[in-house]
Amino acid sequence: MTTATAPPLAEIPPMPQSAEVFYEFVDGRWVEMPPTSAYASLIASDLITFLNGFVRVQGLGRAGVEILIRLPLNGGHQRRPDGIYVSAQRWPLNRPFAESANAWDIVPDLALEVVSPSDFAEDLLGKVEEYFQAGVRLVWVVYPRRRLVHVYESLTHIRCLTRSDTLDGGAGVPGFQLPLAQLFPEPPAAAEDADAAASTGP
Repeated sequence: MTTATAPPLAEIPPMPQSAEVFYEFVDGRWVEMPPTSAYASLIASDLITFLNGFVRVQGLGRAGVEILIRLPLNGGHQRRPDGIYVSAQRWPLNRPFAESANAWDIVPDLALEVVSPSDFAEDLLGKVEEYFQAGVRLVWVVYPRRRLVHVYESLTHIRCLTRSDTLDGGAGVPGFQLPLAQLFPEPPAAAEDADAAASTGP
């Protein structure tokens, strides 16, 4: 694992301020993130809601969406996953936050990326690689339009789940399980066929 101490915050230039644009700090500069589709944002929010409902009840940690995190890598990279989960082991529930800080100085247990049409495969894979280099234990990459979830347990150990499968938390979120049919709505054609069959009866 190639990690290094990140540069002091004083050496990182201020993040550009915009009400409509998110930024990440990569290779010594702030980079504008591509726009996220509305559907991808909804899927990310729904998935983190399911996850947060589990971890908060169990007292395991906390999950959130679109939080800028500071990774301990060369160049002081700051990334903004679509969602993260941080266990109470890595950040105790009663530990205070630096409320004025733009970035959370934490390596999450789980990082979530939800793919939009504007995302590039090379950039996405680069993020996944950085997450594992920094010490993230599990990465979920969701393809909403395909109703697929790629579960990365490492950069080379990947499982592909469909709508008929159950997403589990593995080593990142032990005990968490979510049938993906709850995350992805039934395809319109399938719903229409089911309605037609119900109306005609046996």
